[in-house]
Amino acid sequence: MAHLIVIGGGITGVTSAYVLARQGHQVTLIEKHRYAGMETSHANGGQLSASNAEVWTHPSTLIKGLKWMLKADAPLLVNPKPSWHKLSWFAEFVASIPKYRSNTVATTRLAIAAREHLFGWAQAEGIDFDLKQQGILHIYRDRAGFEHAGEVSKLLAEGGLPRRAVTPDEMRAIEPTLQGDFYGGYFTESDSTGDIHKFTHGLSHACARMGVTLMTGQTVARVRSSGQTAHVTLASGEVVSADAVVISAGVHSRALGAQLGDRLNVYPVKGYSITVALNDEQSQAAAPQVSLLDDETKLVTSRLGVDRFRVAGTAEFNGFNLDIRADRIRPLVNWVNRCFPGVSTRRVEPWAGLRPMMPDMLPRVGAGRLANVFYNTGHGHLGWTLSAITAHQLGEHVAQWERTRATAMMPLAAGV
Repeated sequence: MAHLIVIGGGITGVTSAYVLARQGHQVTLIEKHRYAGMETSHANGGQLSASNAEVWTHPSTLIKGLKWMLKADAPLLVNPKPSWHKLSWFAEFVASIPKYRSNTVATTRLAIAAREHLFGWAQAEGIDFDLKQQGILHIYRDRAGFEHAGEVSKLLAEGGLPRRAVTPDEMRAIEPTLQGDFYGGYFTESDSTGDIHKFTHGLSHACARMGVTLMTGQTVARVRSSGQTAHVTLASGEVVSADAVVISAGVHSRALGAQLGDRLNVYPVKGYSITVALNDEQSQAAAPQVSLLDDETKLVTSRLGVDRFRVAGTAEFNGFNLDIRADRIRPLVNWVNRCFPGVSTRRVEPWAGLRPMMPDMLPRVGAGRLANVFYNTGHGHLGWTLSAITAHQLGEHVAQWERTRATAMMPLAAGV
């Protein structure tokens, strides 16, 4: 079997390493942080949400982006300062609008397929990641949002996902702690939530038990390939060589891909989250058990164990900027105070991460220009939801490469 280097220890890199190790490959995982899952896979919204598979390439996204451009606390914020990367990304985003329907259906199918793999791996490896299988409730405050959700539901159904419309009374029955006036909602019983960091960290330990070499605390300076051998140069000057390389480096995949002759138009789209500490019984009782998605504010929630409540969302196009801005965190805290007034927000941990987003909202999975270069990256806001199935797909691509490589080597082995 082959030796493969996986660059990136987030959810996509660790799941990639795990699948490849299960196939019997020798795997080296390189991660710049001391532990796996410390960057974008650290504190996201927690939703494993096939019901959130609608891609963003809809004309309404452009309208909202223009309307909110000068509003600091807007759910979607675009820094008007131009750059070639940003301009090219938005040009391709607009070009992908005609594929909105087909890409939404395709993403739904991927999200459903991912569940079996992820839950199976967690059970096989004994990973506790605060899994809560109580569905996801999408909430709408006006008729327009609710009716758009009805159209989206048709696409989700085409992709194999059933979800049902619910009245305000039914919403309160599903999640009694939710406060406010709503027009209606949609409930997806098959969706779930979990702590992405706990899962990623746990699966990295499973990788180590399977013989994966974990090179943590190592920054990649350069990657190159001859087509037969891949070489990764670390910041320390050490060179790690293998038969092939997998790029799963999140927002850094674009630069690494360019070194290998591949164009990946991944843009860093910043998202924010807060983790509310539920330190008293009143807050624990007043926080929701069912996961929510508020379409108007673009916020999602997850209940992580007994004493944590995660609220996440917003999209900020501002380059490689990880500043945690108070004017972006404040709306998240205010939302909790408004929708769950019984929850104390005295202790709140803010966080920001950069989603690796492709213009068409679909992840890049498969081979690069060179035969021994592979990608599993660009998952955008659905990295947690899609990671297990794209790792499985990567394994199939690598297996095909292995078969081709073995066939090519047969005449050499026979002395021809």
